[in-house]
Formats: sequence, C-alpha cells, structure tokens
Amino acid sequence: MNPLLDIESLDHEGRGVAHHEGKTFFVDGALPGERVVAASYRRKPGYEQAQALEIVRASPFRVAPACRWFGICGGCSHQHLDEAAQVAAKQRVLEDCFAHIAKVKPETVLPPIHGPTWGYRTRARLSVRNVPKKGGILVGFHERRSSYVADMTSCEVLPRRVSDLLPWLRELVAGLSIRDRLPQIELAAGEAIDVLVLRVLEPPSEEDARRLRAFADAHGVQFWLQPKGPDTAHPFHPLDAPELAYSLPEFGLTMPFRPTEFTQVNHGINRMLIRRAMRLLAPRPGERVADFFCGLGNFSLPIARLGADVVGIEGSAGLVARAIENAGHNGLAGRCEFRVADLFQMTPEAYAVLGRFDKLLIDPPRDGAIELVKSLPDPEADAAPRRIVYVSCSPATLARDAAVLVHQKGYRARAIGVANMFPHTAHVESIALFER
Repeated sequence: MNPLLDIESLDHEGRGVAHHEGKTFFVDGALPGERVVAASYRRKPGYEQAQALEIVRASPFRVAPACRWFGICGGCSHQHLDEAAQVAAKQRVLEDCFAHIAKVKPETVLPPIHGPTWGYRTRARLSVRNVPKKGGILVGFHERRSSYVADMTSCEVLPRRVSDLLPWLRELVAGLSIRDRLPQIELAAGEAIDVLVLRVLEPPSEEDARRLRAFADAHGVQFWLQPKGPDTAHPFHPLDAPELAYSLPEFGLTMPFRPTEFTQVNHGINRMLIRRAMRLLAPRPGERVADFFCGLGNFSLPIARLGADVVGIEGSAGLVARAIENAGHNGLAGRCEFRVADLFQMTPEAYAVLGRFDKLLIDPPRDGAIELVKSLPDPEADAAPRRIVYVSCSPATLARDAAVLVHQKGYRARAIGVANMFPHTAHVESIALFER
C-alpha cells in the first residue's frame, strides 16, 4: 500500500520530507505543503526513500517542467519548482547548516546571486551507449537513479546550439566503426568555440576521421580526442579553431583553458560571484592576498587586477601552469605568484612558510578546507589574516569549517549568501565573509 504523505520541508538533496507511522520519508518530486501518494524504492528501519506517484494537493510553487525528459533524465531534480522558490530553498539549506553544524548565526544574509536558468550549462559530460533495443546510439545524461543513458534528443540547460546537436551526435556516432569504443563526450563551451572531447578507447579509422572532420565543419565545433586520462586529450579538428576561453569583462580579463581543465559550468553566475567576492575581499594595492585552491586563476587574476599581490596555491600542477599562463596573457605576471601544494595536507608549519597574508580567498572542492583553516594562526597572532572570503560548493563543509574559524580562530561570520550556479538542481554554491 502506497502511503499518503504530507510534505513538510525539503532536505539538502532537494527531496520532500514527511513523517508517517514513525518513519521519515524522503520523497523525490514532492514539494513542501503538498500531499502526495508515494512509492518507496528503498526501505531502512528508520527511513524510506520514495518517489511521488500522485500529487493530491499541489504546492503553489509547483510549475510545469520545461524539459520533456524531466523525471527520466537525472540531470535536473527541481524543474517542477518555481525558480525563485529554488533559490529560497537553497538559502534555507545554507542557513540551516550554519545553525546546526557551525552553531553560528551570521550577522548578514546576502541577497542571492541568480540569473538565467536555461541554456546556462557550458560544461557537461555526456555518456554514449549503443542500445539496439532503443534504436541504437544514445547520447545524454544518465537516467535518474540508474546507470542507463536517458533516451533524450534535447536538453534545456545546455546552450541551445549544443542541445540541437544531440540528435546529430547520435547519428554521427552510429556511423563510426568505434561506436562501441566511445563511452563519453565531454562538452566545454567557450565564447568563440564549442569543444567536444571524445573519449576514444581505440583510434578512429580513416573513414571515422573523415566523418568527424565533416561534422565539425558542418556544425562549427572542434573535436578533441582523449585516448586515456584527461592529460592525453588533444585537438583533432579543426586545428586552427579559436582559443577556448571565457571572459571577465568587469576586470578586463580573458581566461583561456583546455576543455578538460576545471572551470565553472555557469559563466554568467561565475562573473557575478567574482564581483561579489571582490567586493567582500576588497583587495588593495600594497596588500598580500592568498588564493587557496586557485585553479586556473579565476579569483587570483581579479585580485591582482585590483592592485594586490596575490599568491595562488593549488594541488594540480597542470592548473598552476595554466594560471601562470593566464597571468602572463593578461599582463599580471608581476603581481601573481603560483605554487603547487596539497592543501588537504596543510599544517601550521607549512602555512607559516608561505609568509604573512593580509587577506585570504578560499575556494575548495566539496571536501572543504578543514586542514587549511585549522592551520591558520591563532587569534592573538599578528600574522593572522584579518579577512577571509570563503567560496563553497558544499554548505555542510563550509559550515564545518566556519565552526573552526569562529570558535577556534576568533573570526566573526560577517555575511553568507548563495549563488544559483546550478539552476534546477539541489546543488548549493555559497559565499561567506569572515573578519577578525
């Protein structure tokens, strides 16, 4: 018997939360205030995971999904929720993490950063499978809660020009001799060119190469081939394509990158996030600022453009090399220094070797920066940075690290806010300001 559930809230993964007969239910596709009939797909002693089958009473914030594949494709989870309500839900997730994990109440909650919610995704990893029962080659995201590839011919969160390519890509791959040895196509969209990286487990034949060249010429894309790891990716055709890059016009910067290097998926929100980070950090001439987890210089170069001397530190030697190139490309080599270091193994001694910093910008991956924040100088030390801007893709690890900064290192949580980097998903990008 499928239970009738009253949905009370959303959890951190965007599922509706309900309580019924002593159990907590996490319900995909359900929104707060709704009454739904749900079918469980995973049962545990204290909770169940379920899928909404019927909406008996709908939320006023429920909307019709724009994508015909929503509910099948696992790429999006929130297209049924009004866009403004999505942002509000993410803000609540961030505030709840600070309240329950950090035990900290920030002084200010910043207005959310948000922008266009369709056609925003400039990076994507598309799976390729030959499924004769479904007509042959499939190119797309995985189905929800499945390793199968969704049978999709469009995607509303990809740029329209890329979405329109999906049926043509299916036809292209179907005609290749290596169709069963090509498991993935990675998209990297720049401002002058779109690059498609083909993960090839064996080299294409001469006829395959001819087909790939003809497709690239006809559709205005560039193909790269990746036979093994990301470092093996190389341009295939056309070799004279424009450089893959994104721009930060407010700071007069152009950021070239390889298609396999990490960049933010949403260029518009990235620009707004950088603007806010620079306003909070307020780097000035004469200051020495560290950019931890600097990547290819996404925040380092704006800091330098505003006049400060910046030291960017990153675990990937390849990204550090790219950051050095980008600094030179933008005429900022004299104010930038980049180093390779494993920041997950940071110690107070290793931090001290870096020298004194006036301010820090921290932008770690989902695991956060716990060893780094624990290694910062104690509150009474003159060497302690007076201001920290922390950009995070995980509100839980941000809150965990905030607890150390506030309760152990003597910082005040001056402000927190969210940036809707991934509309229609539960992913929460956030930014926080800490001051001594």
